[in-house]
Amino acid sequence: MDDDDVDRTLDAVGPRLKQLRLARDMTLTGLAEATGISVSTLSRLEAGLRRPTLEQLLPLARVHGATIDELVDAPRTGNPRVNLRPIACGDGSTVLPLTRRPGGIQAYKFVLPAPAAGGDVEPVLRTHEGYDWIYVLNGTLRLLLGEHDLVLKPGEAAEFDTRTPHWFGATSSGPVEFLSLVGKQGERAHVRAAPKAGA
Repeated sequence: MDDDDVDRTLDAVGPRLKQLRLARDMTLTGLAEATGISVSTLSRLEAGLRRPTLEQLLPLARVHGATIDELVDAPRTGNPRVNLRPIACGDGSTVLPLTRRPGGIQAYKFVLPAPAAGGDVEPVLRTHEGYDWIYVLNGTLRLLLGEHDLVLKPGEAAEFDTRTPHWFGATSSGPVEFLSLVGKQGERAHVRAAPKAGA
């Protein structure tokens, strides 16, 4: 996907968000309460005055009962039988939806760029309804979760209630890739413990 495709895709998000909200007969205030995104930010997103970030797209997709690729309607790429559609966001990050059905637990692969040299990213913690399970594939992930400042390395995982203020990003060591399973409140990833040795 070249820069022109990214620009066209992101420019089309605003009108689509507004159509979805009106189709649900929802006010900006109601959507703000459901997503944790301010009314002014939602208004700017719908008007095309601001491009969405991954942290904004996740709760919007959940509330509207859509997958992120349906919300953004990114151009199709890759193997047409698989039909995965990576989405480039305005903050330099990319999300690849791994599931296609709305509702239930959604799976995504995230690729977050390293912060620009000398340009510290000011974390903005957000909250929304739901539950998240993340697993780091490559790189180092910084996760701010409430009062905790965590650094996760490849092979490490975290799970949390997304009503807890949170933010994640790459560290200065380079970009980071991780998987995320996002579910509605009360839906959690089930982890089966390994059997004891000799059992």
